[in-house]
Amino acid sequence: MPANPNEIFPVVDTDGRVMGKASRRECHNGSKILHPVVHLQLFNSRGDLYLQKRALHKDIQPGKWDTAVGGHIDYGESVENALRREAREELGITDFQPVLICKYIFESDIEKELVNTFFTIYDGNIIPDNDEVECGRFWSIREIEASLNKDIFTPNFENEYQSILHRLLVSR
Repeated sequence: MPANPNEIFPVVDTDGRVMGKASRRECHNGSKILHPVVHLQLFNSRGDLYLQKRALHKDIQPGKWDTAVGGHIDYGESVENALRREAREELGITDFQPVLICKYIFESDIEKELVNTFFTIYDGNIIPDNDEVECGRFWSIREIEASLNKDIFTPNFENEYQSILHRLLVSR
């Protein structure tokens, strides 16, 4: 199902404080209105990282491999509620303990997001929603690193992997 261009997102400052609201269309039209999103980096107990392949109907980066769970925070919704909603909608998972890694600003040609990045260790069932996700699987760190800069992943995932996740994995 294509995204609703009239969906309402909070407009935030760089600390995440809500300053107003704007539609998806307004946030994705090149205006660079800062709006918050959530990411969940989903590792299994072996240290592999689950990635989803974005559905082909998505308005941004269709068909590219991306963070296990990622989505916009709705106006009036908390960060944790958005994270749990997106995890349930995209992968059918509800029983997990998210740990905040960091917040950062990601900017593309059409949008500017305040990304709230979490991770969890999860070995349970994953049931991707075919409306949200084309497919998904666990990738070894070696597979990910061999596939970087080959137009397989979304730019946002590559940026997050190279600037945040790689350091986290090396320090383990």
